Amino acid sequence: MATVKTVLRKTKLADGSYPISLRVSKDRNSKFFQTIFRAFPNEWNETTGSFTAKNSNSIQNNRLLLKFKDRALKILSDLEMEKSDFTLKDFENHFRIVSNPVQQNLFYFWDEIIGEMIYAGRTGNAKVNKDTFESLKKFNKSTKLNFKEITPSFLYKYEAFLRSRGGSDGGIGVRMRTIRALYNFAIERNIAKEQDYPFKIYKVSKLKGKNLKKALSIEEVLKIRDLDLKKYPSFVNTRNYFIFSFYTRGMNFADMMKLEWKDTDCDKIYYTRSKTKGHFKIKIVLPVQEILSYYRKHSIGTNYIFPILLKNNLTPAQLENRKHKTLQRYNKELKEIAEICEINKPLSSYVARHSFANCLKQKGVATDIISESMGHQNLAVTQAYLKEFDNSVLDDAIEILV
Repeated sequence: MATVKTVLRKTKLADGSYPISLRVSKDRNSKFFQTIFRAFPNEWNETTGSFTAKNSNSIQNNRLLLKFKDRALKILSDLEMEKSDFTLKDFENHFRIVSNPVQQNLFYFWDEIIGEMIYAGRTGNAKVNKDTFESLKKFNKSTKLNFKEITPSFLYKYEAFLRSRGGSDGGIGVRMRTIRALYNFAIERNIAKEQDYPFKIYKVSKLKGKNLKKALSIEEVLKIRDLDLKKYPSFVNTRNYFIFSFYTRGMNFADMMKLEWKDTDCDKIYYTRSKTKGHFKIKIVLPVQEILSYYRKHSIGTNYIFPILLKNNLTPAQLENRKHKTLQRYNKELKEIAEICEINKPLSSYVARHSFANCLKQKGVATDIISESMGHQNLAVTQAYLKEFDNSVLDDAIEILV
């Protein structure tokens, strides 16, 4: 006899909650089917397999869980009538595909994935997916689209559509990688079939951004570091963020924003890079120490070093919103600082990281040291990274011929 129960899985998510799955058991074997729900242990009743009143939307969520269970029980009943020796694989085929054709709809599935990303606090990924969702919907002119319809031909037409609207290789690459990741999710969850995978023919790797990375020389960095802030007091934070990033091996804005006082001691900063999850231990050099001292003196009373997040315990959505607003202002003011310092390069938050690598290269530091300091996974990444910077050595060599 087959049984169905909703259970809290043991895999802990980033926010401390656990995924809820439908467990179907038969002949002492079980198979789990992930739902869209997550819960903290105190929000879940193990015995009844339902949300407790501590869950903010327990009544509606329990109703939806019952629908999952009812659909599973109906499929089991139908299979029992067809053949008593059916397997869990038979059930899976009916539950995921046959009895639920709407699941094969790309936009329906995508909406669930975006919801899961938001719930897990991955708001940056959720935003990229939302933007691509809207773009593809505009191209398709409806939300009726199955995974089997995402063919290489479809993707080439979508690429042409994006180019007609001014899309660059880099921007189109972001869209295509997002769709590819979604397709991979769908294969993992048995929503789409691997044999239909279009990215074996349509290669996203050809879509590489052709814009050269911009980097400052050490002389240009020092111009910003030595900017007379008494003369330009409105640029104190922007100048500090840029110099702090440069002298902390190119720490990106999102990580700086969330850096707390507890992440520092007398001579080191400890943090985990959001993008790669690499762990960093960085020596506090004099310019960084001066910036830290400034913010200790001008603390706004939060756990954070910088006055970007104005209070503790913000939700992921609030963090993302705050990052977006502050980063816009930061990049705008960096361009104004570049003009004041007579730096004829488009300055942005990421230029600090590029400049750190470029200045080490100019000083003759070995590529493997640069690679380790930046947290790159291998030397090839660093070599490709450095290759894009201005090569003054070659320029000087050419001068010999003049």
